[in-house]
Amino acid sequence: MIIPQIFRPTFSPVLRAGTSSVHQKAPATRFISVSCPRRSAEPPQSIGNAAEAKSTANVEGKGKERATEATGKNEGDEMAFSLPLLQRPLGVRGRPTSLVKTWAQTREELMDQEMRMQKRNHLVKEATKGYFADLNATRRHGGKTWIAPRVMIREDKALYFPDISGTTLDNNTQAHTTHLCTGKVSIIAMLSSKISEIQTANFIDAAHAQYSSHPAYQYIQINLQENLLKSLLVSLFTSGIRKNVPQERWGKYLVSSQNMEYIRDDLGMTNRHVGYVYLVDEKCRIRWAGCADPKPEESEALKVCTNVLLDRHSKQKEELLVPSV
Repeated sequence: MIIPQIFRPTFSPVLRAGTSSVHQKAPATRFISVSCPRRSAEPPQSIGNAAEAKSTANVEGKGKERATEATGKNEGDEMAFSLPLLQRPLGVRGRPTSLVKTWAQTREELMDQEMRMQKRNHLVKEATKGYFADLNATRRHGGKTWIAPRVMIREDKALYFPDISGTTLDNNTQAHTTHLCTGKVSIIAMLSSKISEIQTANFIDAAHAQYSSHPAYQYIQINLQENLLKSLLVSLFTSGIRKNVPQERWGKYLVSSQNMEYIRDDLGMTNRHVGYVYLVDEKCRIRWAGCADPKPEESEALKVCTNVLLDRHSKQKEELLVPSV
């Protein structure tokens, strides 16, 4: 390698005859040769082998990139579309009753520090949610927040279905779920909109078609409208509801405006726009639950669990009828 090196110019005045000007010499340029260390000699490689090695490296690199992309995509899809199974028993701990609370019971609840803290935490949680939070949640999985279990909730772990009152379609009389569910195996559908009605119908079609003739089976629908204006509109148009509901089910269809604010989380009813289905045994305990659009395995699980409860109920009834010796 040749590196040019320029030195400072030198001046030497030269006087010519008849001239008093000073001429400047051109700068002297000096070249320095620098030799780089030689690389070690590589073994000769044919053109074909070199091309093959290069193509193999490219294929391996692309394969790793594709595998990484596919793995990341599958993991992302799984995280985006997977829903958890129901992790806890649903319901309330206290045995339901249709009796109206006395002033002493109401005062005791107001003075209970633990209950007041629970209500306060619930209000703080609700205050942080937007007005359209439930509606926006329907964009993900159609509002479905958990997957129904394949088996029933254990009898010793099951909690109670709360008492809900409402007017029936047959004669507009007041009815309570505690009276309706006691002594029978019940499938209860919670309705709040047209889409929830469709979802619950898809859930119970298979089970209701098979066990509707069983004497210990019943299907209860609760049209729950907590908003005062919506409740008033629904009560005004009950004649339209009667046209869409078979007459034999009018006595088990309740129109209710009961406030469920503080027990929604206990029942897993986290979205007001989707439907919920509960399988309740003869002691008013929730043994199975589902929400929103059903999957085929969820509808089948409801059918199987209903069959198990009906068989157990029939056996217990037979044992009670057998006289003791």
